[in-house]
Amino acid sequence: MKITFCGAAGTTTGSQHLLHVNGQKILLDCGLYQGRREQSHEVNCNFPYFDPATIDCVVLSHAHIDHSGNLPNLCRKGYKGNIFATFATRDLCQIMLADSARIQESDVDWLNKHNIRKGLPLVEPLYSEQDAEKCLRQFVTINYERPMLIAPGVKLTFLDAGHILGSAQVLLEIDDQEDGKAKRLLFSGDVGRGSNDLLNDPVVAQNIDILIMESTYGGREHEVPAGVDLHIGNIINEAVARKGKIFIPAFAVERTQQILYALHKLFEERKIPDVPVFVDSPLAVSATEIFRLHPEGFNSTVYAELFERDNPFGFENLTLIRAVKASKELNELRGTAIIIAASGMCEAGRILHHLKNGIGDPKNTVLFVGYCAENTLGRKIREGMKEVPIFGEPYHVRAKIEKIDSFSGHADHSELLEYFAKITGSKAKVFLVHGETENSQKLKDALDQQHDGLIELAVLGREVTV
Repeated sequence: MKITFCGAAGTTTGSQHLLHVNGQKILLDCGLYQGRREQSHEVNCNFPYFDPATIDCVVLSHAHIDHSGNLPNLCRKGYKGNIFATFATRDLCQIMLADSARIQESDVDWLNKHNIRKGLPLVEPLYSEQDAEKCLRQFVTINYERPMLIAPGVKLTFLDAGHILGSAQVLLEIDDQEDGKAKRLLFSGDVGRGSNDLLNDPVVAQNIDILIMESTYGGREHEVPAGVDLHIGNIINEAVARKGKIFIPAFAVERTQQILYALHKLFEERKIPDVPVFVDSPLAVSATEIFRLHPEGFNSTVYAELFERDNPFGFENLTLIRAVKASKELNELRGTAIIIAASGMCEAGRILHHLKNGIGDPKNTVLFVGYCAENTLGRKIREGMKEVPIFGEPYHVRAKIEKIDSFSGHADHSELLEYFAKITGSKAKVFLVHGETENSQKLKDALDQQHDGLIELAVLGREVTV
């Protein structure tokens, strides 16, 4: 049995890991690489390590675009097999992949206008909304803890990962025909923190021989424990005192709903004034509706509230915005308001328009509530750059920049060590993926001190025998 690391090796985006077993090719995730525009398009357009038509099946850990976003392109280029996912992951992919296609088409339209003026060749989007819809026809949905044979000698079970709604750890029970051994392989997907305001804790996997484990926050600790809302309340109160707006770049799925749930509690407990809140993202609005359809993903508290309240993700002063006209009208809004908009890394979406109009005002606040990958606009703002490019034009950063990593859906360094320690079995071979090299190395160093098995950093394009 062999594994080829085709993405998210030495970086946090573009998750793709190819398993060769019993004459079958099983692809774990098929995510979009996110970074510099030209590099991203080149990486995403091609599949340098395999021919999509030769893949036998795909197993999807969760709906985030860095894990699912290149599936329509995979199918467009010849993949005809099943895409195994949980029910909630499939429903979220229905809106997220279509949204990804729209963003690509919009970006390409903008880019081609510049290319025409410069005499450069025109470019095409990776895929269309129709490609995204056709891809969904290949999904096969399975609930947590329901084993299914997906290839000769390979049984799949999804275990709750506690990261976003529908997120799963991928457990593969394998009868390896090449060496005659039975093996249990676990792909962690993205690992949740536990004690999440909304979700269940990650399930502890048993008797694992081979582990492919994420390392996003290796060497880094979140500054406050998950579930603590006091910090965001203080930031909002300070912004209200300055009579400024609070812009929150947030992933439309999970992060937006978690922020809404936290704000709901803060309003109910009267810890912040009744300022207007706007979710300016058609995708986030649709995702919030999907959340209410999947009680199986929530912890006991939110599960009960889904049946006791009309909407635990809503409140009186909340406005959900789909229309472009209503979004533009927010630019004329006077006084304090909280505006939540995608994308969380500020690489696309309506948050760019709000930053363009508000990042130069010192009364305003930009509040980051999650991770931003290297080279993204969000990372540049988070790290304190005084001038940043938005829509190709430079803008001075005068707004106050705040960061709250406690809302992160990713386990931090200590939580990853705890996650690893709880997993039983030999864990004879461990491969760290989905982390920038420095972070993965720090996690490896810590794991080496407590584990006798082989721990390696995944290398892009490298094939390993397990």
